[in-house]
Amino acid sequence: MMEPKKEIGQLREEVRFHLHRYHVLDDPEIPDIEFDALFDRLVQLEHANPDLVVSDSPTQRVGAEPSAEFDEVVHSAPMLSLDKCVSGDEIQAWQDRCARILGEDVSSYVCEPKIDGVAVNLLYEDGVLVRGATRGNGEIGEDITSNVRTIDQIPLRLLGDDVPRSIEIRGEIYMPLAGFHAYNARAVKNGEKPFVNPRNGAAGSLRQLDPRVTAHRPLSIFCYAMGRCSDDFRPRTHAEVLAAIRKWGCCVNEHVEVVEGFKACITYIERVVQDRVSLGYEIDGVVLKANDFAVQERLGSVTRKPRWAIAFKYPAEEVSTVITAVEFQVGRTGAITPVAKLEPVFVGGVTVSNATLHNMDEVSRLDIRLGDTVIVHRAGDVIPQVVSVVESRRPPGARRVPIPRKCPECGTALEKIADEVVVRCPAGMTCVAQRKEAIQHFASRSAMDIEGLGEKLIDQLVDQNLVKNTADLYRLRGEDLVALDRMGTKSAENLLRSLSESCDTTLAHFIYALGIREVGEATAIALAERFGDLEPLMEATLDLLYEVEDVGPTVAGNVLSFFEDRENREIVSALVAAGVHWPIVEGRVSRPCFGETWVLTGTLQSMSRDEARTRLRNLGAKVTGSVSPNTTRVVAGDDAGAKLARAEVLEIPVLSEKDFLTFLGSHESA
Repeated sequence: MMEPKKEIGQLREEVRFHLHRYHVLDDPEIPDIEFDALFDRLVQLEHANPDLVVSDSPTQRVGAEPSAEFDEVVHSAPMLSLDKCVSGDEIQAWQDRCARILGEDVSSYVCEPKIDGVAVNLLYEDGVLVRGATRGNGEIGEDITSNVRTIDQIPLRLLGDDVPRSIEIRGEIYMPLAGFHAYNARAVKNGEKPFVNPRNGAAGSLRQLDPRVTAHRPLSIFCYAMGRCSDDFRPRTHAEVLAAIRKWGCCVNEHVEVVEGFKACITYIERVVQDRVSLGYEIDGVVLKANDFAVQERLGSVTRKPRWAIAFKYPAEEVSTVITAVEFQVGRTGAITPVAKLEPVFVGGVTVSNATLHNMDEVSRLDIRLGDTVIVHRAGDVIPQVVSVVESRRPPGARRVPIPRKCPECGTALEKIADEVVVRCPAGMTCVAQRKEAIQHFASRSAMDIEGLGEKLIDQLVDQNLVKNTADLYRLRGEDLVALDRMGTKSAENLLRSLSESCDTTLAHFIYALGIREVGEATAIALAERFGDLEPLMEATLDLLYEVEDVGPTVAGNVLSFFEDRENREIVSALVAAGVHWPIVEGRVSRPCFGETWVLTGTLQSMSRDEARTRLRNLGAKVTGSVSPNTTRVVAGDDAGAKLARAEVLEIPVLSEKDFLTFLGSHESA
């Protein structure tokens, strides 16, 4: 009789082999009843020998008890987003841009369907899946390891003896149409809420706090790229990566092709369009990538988007419905946006009851009347918009849309600036709607990241006159908060703590949080790196602002106008007085630790963990909470534990507190 340890090992290998044949190759070698017998025997043996259970066993896909929240994961290599195009001319223009940079045409492209799902990053170390994370904002995602482990198409252990020591495999988790329809049929039958569309089904399933729920959702994955990888795997092309990860047991889309030249790309796109309805899963376009990694490196990236890839987006679906009313919303910058209220209609996989009309000129151009039948277009598969009126269906006596002359929220006379199509309320923060929007933007994750300050709470704070501007947030007291609806003592303490923690920020985040018109995250970073601190930016002239990458006359004018406004300057001063601070930014090139990843562990006697983190960030380092093969150095204080042990195993340089102080002293003065 075979000893349990040996039999368990053999059974795991057999089960992994047959799972790969079934889920990845779609070519099962044995009938289901035989596979079930193998699997059940493995379960039986592991149950009888719990000390032999390992995390990558095929029996361990359904994870532990529910988590209270998802931890943050800092991506070692950013998960970039793609530029988009909608026509052959735009693809040609993209290829021409690449050719100008390279001095020659791109010779080889990888073409693949653009899966409409959720991007994830899977980290394998020594072939074993150790972490799964969402894309998040591209830099920071959420740890969903327990959930991705429940998906059969994701191998818990890569196959083969040539697997890299450490590799990130990136993919798109999606819900196949058959599984989507079957799940919804069961949900309706059981009186439960069905999914709106497969993508929302996939996203919601991955964010379940209980992995046992995820395990019962019909999810799958297509792997499409490699992130950070140890140097024992050095492919020259993207096609080599796809071939390798397919060999190691990952699902790669069968419709991926390597083609040569512009015409072949267009032919591929046209063919996938024709096959779209029969794929069995939803796609929203095609991704084109330069195949050669040397070419990718020469082309580089701009504003978090690679120049070497582009996403061709299919035209969004269009349907007709009836406008029942038009409302006017006030945005953060005072812009008045007309919004059409619609008879609900299903378009692009979503039930839509509102659609943007963009601006007053668009209402006039379309000659929209209440009761009109209109064509609704789901632009970019995200924002529904009214694109035309079906005049032949206009009811008798249909009334024109009354265009407001005053702000619908505060009653201030509206203004339209020359050369702008947008009508604005000039009241600024005295307009309740603008105040609420400005505070919501200020508190957002990409700005000051004030956890717990949601829309409903902001409504209460503003409506009860507790907050008149963003600086007032830092004057809130516990007694102010506990008097609000659904705010207990614990919630109030958590919000006050979050406000205090938000004071430790970066200059880029603070600039973005101010809500200057046309200044997005990328522009805020560029301004921070050019001026280094807030005061030089506040005093900058137009000529100096023009020197910043991606800053043109409009943005420069908006920045200048913002800081010339007395009220804005007072709010900025009040925020600084409240304790909001950031490290001075030195140019990327001059920061000695730029591109490095550091980890702090244990207790430092000479400074707080926050101070150490800030000083490292000032030197350009990224400071993370976990040790990985991509960690550059670890600072170990007193009572350092598991992180120090892991650093030693991975042979990552470790600095004592004394060494760390010496390092800071020599580099901060440089």
